[in-house]
Amino acid sequence: MAVTPSRDVAIVLSGGGINGVLLELGFLKRLRESPVWPRVGWIYGTSAGALSGAMAAVDRLDDLQEFALGLQPDDVFRPRRVWQFPGGLHDYRLPETIAERLGGEELGLALVTSEIELVVIATDVSVPLDEADPRHFELVYEAGSTSAETMGRAVLASAAVSGLVFPVSIEGVIATDGGWVRNFPLAHAYRNPEVQAIAAFRYVASYRPTDVAFLGRMRERLDRFRAVPPVRALLAEIRLAEERAARGEPAHYAEMIMRLMRVAIARNTVLEERLAAERDTSVAELQRLRDEVISTAVDAAPKRRQEQLRAELEVIFTSARFPFRHDRQVPSLIVRATQGDDGLDATFRGEEPWPEERKRALIERGYRLTDDALAANPDFNA
Repeated sequence: MAVTPSRDVAIVLSGGGINGVLLELGFLKRLRESPVWPRVGWIYGTSAGALSGAMAAVDRLDDLQEFALGLQPDDVFRPRRVWQFPGGLHDYRLPETIAERLGGEELGLALVTSEIELVVIATDVSVPLDEADPRHFELVYEAGSTSAETMGRAVLASAAVSGLVFPVSIEGVIATDGGWVRNFPLAHAYRNPEVQAIAAFRYVASYRPTDVAFLGRMRERLDRFRAVPPVRALLAEIRLAEERAARGEPAHYAEMIMRLMRVAIARNTVLEERLAAERDTSVAELQRLRDEVISTAVDAAPKRRQEQLRAELEVIFTSARFPFRHDRQVPSLIVRATQGDDGLDATFRGEEPWPEERKRALIERGYRLTDDALAANPDFNA
């Protein structure tokens, strides 16, 4: 897909579950009102950012808001019965929900023909894994070079929270939540030589302590059958789980998996932003060093040699091979947000209905933070 020369801005959207979608919706709505929006040529998204980015790329933010305000936990993940746990803790209902309410096939077709190119990140969990496996396990789907069907499935795969549901098959590749490998795809925007500025949203997760009250309720119900040996053994395990929770440890294996997932995603998100900042610092320092070395060397050379020496030194610096692929700084505006007191994170035990007022509060929070960031960076907003 050809991107017009005026489109030189990339948007980067992180993962963040339902909270991320709502906060990113506010972020995108405010950007749409700014002079930045007509310049947007690419949207890079992972997980929640893949879904919100898809709707932004096809100019359907109003539809995304209607969809998000009507979304409830059972529309995304439906808890499975205990005997079904080997198949995953939850059924992944988001694909059918999107198809019913947003149009899955139509969305894919719109993405591959949009002026704004969507780039989606997913994680490759296909087998085999051995020492000869050359993969880096990051799957990158670009709407400009991907079929409509594949692009639609890539959005769903990126948002398949792998601690809760099974992955998605895409053209023979088993793909799951992109947050495992790149929750905040900032580096991809930096590597695009056509990108001259980046507007990004990074969801900063905060988690409430796990509610283990259900263990106490289970123990009370089972206590009347404690004379039965298997029940007595189960009661002992429940007490151990309660003791672990009281010490701040994972109460059960499922919670351990969730904690590890959160650590992995949080770490790669922080590192992504840190590496981008270090890359920009390196570019600036190398440019300064280049200018100083050339000026010093040329000033010390005989006048008849100065012009040729300057040209030779320029060639040397230009041909130097550094690990980053661009030789310019990219202005960036990064909005960071937590869920605050209005978080709607799903739990292992299911959720109460998600109140519309809390959803609207998260959208407004994302909008307001973006407005503040644009006001603080008038040059970026020009």
